[in-house]
Amino acid sequence: MKIGLILMLMGSVLFIAGLVLFYLPRLPGDIIIEKENMTVYIPLATSILISILLSAAVLLYQYFK
Repeated sequence: MKIGLILMLMGSVLFIAGLVLFYLPRLPGDIIIEKENMTVYIPLATSILISILLSAAVLLYQYFK
């Protein structure tokens, strides 16, 4: 029973994260390099934001556990 709940929660978190990343605009700290036939996108600010949010979620989980 507990493993089923964990799988459902993980699936929900991944689904919501996918929606957030899809609709998240390019932030000012993201690096975009455009050449003639190539575009490189390095989401630096987006990665930092996601890291902060996940760290806060884990901290809250441990606090209320």
